Parts: sequence; structure tokens; C-alpha cells
Amino acid sequence: MSLTNQSNAALPVAVLGAGPVGLAAVAQLIARGLPFVALEAAPSVGAHLLDYGHVRLFSPWRYNIDAQMARQLAASGWQAPDAEALPLAGEVVERVLKPFAALPEVARGLRLNTRVTAISREGFDKVKSAGREHAPFVIRAEQGGRPLEIRARAVIDATGTWGQPNPLGAGGLPALGEAAAAAQIHYGIPDVLGTQCARYAGKRTLVVGAGHSAANALLALAELAQQVPGTRLAWGVRSPALKRVFGGGAADALPARGQLGTALQALQASGALEFISGLRIAELRRVEGKLSVLGSQAQGGALQLDGFDEIICATGQRPDLRLASELRVRLDPWLESTAALGPLIDPNLHSCGTVRPHGHRELAHPEPGLYTLGVKSYGRAPTFLMATGFEQARSVVAALAGDFEAADRVELDLPETGVCSAGEAPPSSSAAATAPAQSCCAAAPKAAAARCCG
Repeated sequence: MSLTNQSNAALPVAVLGAGPVGLAAVAQLIARGLPFVALEAAPSVGAHLLDYGHVRLFSPWRYNIDAQMARQLAASGWQAPDAEALPLAGEVVERVLKPFAALPEVARGLRLNTRVTAISREGFDKVKSAGREHAPFVIRAEQGGRPLEIRARAVIDATGTWGQPNPLGAGGLPALGEAAAAAQIHYGIPDVLGTQCARYAGKRTLVVGAGHSAANALLALAELAQQVPGTRLAWGVRSPALKRVFGGGAADALPARGQLGTALQALQASGALEFISGLRIAELRRVEGKLSVLGSQAQGGALQLDGFDEIICATGQRPDLRLASELRVRLDPWLESTAALGPLIDPNLHSCGTVRPHGHRELAHPEPGLYTLGVKSYGRAPTFLMATGFEQARSVVAALAGDFEAADRVELDLPETGVCSAGEAPPSSSAAATAPAQSCCAAAPKAAAARCCG
């Protein structure tokens, strides 16, 4: 619905999160002449990308720059990167997001170091219905240790999931002893060959996970092992099948993505790492400064692995659902994605990570004016496409402006993965791992591949 209530017309649209998708929403709001405020918890835009800024993306620049953002940057004299070159994650921030955030029309509505703590509607708790759609949103936040409250006509939640990693525990809860072992665990993709080299050189490291995060970490560790004697690596995956992470190889429309999977497959086949399939971690113990991993294998039977110096947890991320606990949201019951997307991206059913084109209707909630965008819209689903988020932003802002013809139009065409199947039979025990666990740095399968994803 178009938010044309006269009492709220002068209020801004609140964009939560200043990553690539949140800033794409800002670009669309500026283009539509809608007032906005963008709230970012970190001291910089693109903070999640900066966390793995050393990782080279396998999607070229043309899939990592929002078209509306590029138009507004071009007006300031900005020069676009080579569309076919592969950027580092940090380069997306330095060459696109930061210059965009510095534009006067963006900077005046951007608030960094501002952490949102809760959202509600003015005068209405979750239970009360009559008239709530006319009440403005109230956003509670902290800025520099001081509380503040912001009123908004609509809320676009693009806070992402990178700051909420899944734990090592196979049941979704942290493994027993995981918190106590935190100093020897890295969640995400460490800079193994750069700033964190000393942490892993000459050490024995276990990488847990079967997505592109795990692949990047394993390949970097393997390179480090060639440079530094005594560097050893092990790879643990929960499921007994690796087809999805190895990918489509030469059939992948993004060559770098196919090459990543091919390189990982070659590493696993070479015997240069220990490989543990069906690993279900239940407990971590510290024994004389090293970590022991206790659990079981998928086929049953207790398992104990000893003597690890470090563990890299690359098991994916999950959304923070606390922000909207006083709002009426509709989520998929297990993925925690927006409800309409759940059946299309469920990794239990689809191996390709593909979803049909979607926009404001799939991203809305029963709470009028509330939208979840970006990787958070996929909840716990494994692979999100940055360019998909740009299309989400375009559709949602068009709907907020009342332009439903544009909002319902599909303007997205992305390359296929080369791996795609639905309702796949259970894999044989000779295969290996889970669905890809990475989000923004994962590349973009073709969104219109309805033949495999319904």
C-alpha cells in the first residue's frame, strides 16, 4: 500500500543498515524524492563487507553496483570500475559505498554509530489492531551511548545477518564449551594470508562448514601450508553431500564461482587436508591449550577429534529477530525468511540457491509499511545475491511511492550456477557437505530459473 496518510507524509522512511542493499534503498528514495533516515550501527558504511574485505568476490562489478546508485555517483564525476573485473569485498565499500555515502544528499540523512534496539508503532503494542496502520513507526536506537527515538512513516530493514553467525553446535545451539573456547574460534572468513597469518601459520586448524566461506578459508589455509611447514588443515561438514559447494564448474555462468568449487574439490581429492563428513558437533573441550571436538557422525556413533589449535566456524548466519518483536511480522517457520520466500529458497528442497524474481509483495509483512530486504529477507537460507537485493530495493521504494506498475515489474537477469535441482534424492555417503553458507559475497544465479525452484 502507498503510505499517503497526511499525518505521516512528512516523516522519513527509515532504512536500517547501510550496507549495499540499504544504500541501494537510499538511492531509490532520493530518486523518488522521499525523505529518509539511514541508521547504521557501525562507524562505516558497508561494515559487514569490510569484515571480509580481503575476499575476492566471484561476481564481477556489474553485479555489485546498484544502477540507481551508479547514476547518482556519476553525476558527481565518479568513474565506474571495469564491469567485468572481480572486486575484493573491501573494494566495493571503498570504491562505491563510501563515495555514495559522501554525496551531500546521502550524508544529510545518514547516521553512523547508531544502533537500532527496537521498533514499535506509536501508541500501539503488537496486540492492538484498530488504527495501527495510521500510527507512525517509533524506532529506538543508541548513538554514542545516548538513547534516541525516531518516528518514521515506513521501515526498510536491511540489517543483514553477518553479525549473527550460526554456532558450531549441530542442533542450532552453541556447542557445550563453545563460549569458553571463543578465543580460538573465528566466525566467518579470517584473513589467513594477511593480517591473521600468524594466528594460523604452523598450526592445526579445523574449518567447519560447506559453503563459499569455508571454501575461501580452506584454500587460503592450503596456500599457507605450502609456505609455512607445520600448517595443517581439517575440514568438517555436517551433511554427507558436497555437490552444491563444488558447484557447476565449467557450466557456471560466473567462471570464478565455478573455479572456486573446482579448486576446493581438487584440494579435497588431493589428500592435503583431513576430511570429516557428517560431523555433528556437541561439545568443545580445551586440553592443554588445544581444542578437542566431541560429537557424532551422521550415520551414528560417537566421534572425538583432538589437537586443534584453531577452529574456523563457517556455518552460515541467522537474522536478529529481536528488533521487530513488537511488530506484526510473518516469517517462514524454520528459515526465518519472509514467509513468501521460504518455499522458494528452502535448501531442504532446492540445491541451486535460486529464487524467482520478487519484490514488495513478497517482502512485506502484516505490519503495513514494514519491509525486510537484503540477506535478512532470506533468513537462514544459505545463499543471497547482492543484485537481488538491489532489485528488492527498487520494487519496495516504488511501492512506497505509490508506483505499483514499477513496483510489480521485474528488472533482474542473473547468471546461472550450473547446479540446479529440486526435490533431490538423498546423496550417497561418498559425497560430502551442506548448502553454501555465505551471503553477500556469494554470486548470482539466474533469478528466473523457475524450472528448478518452482
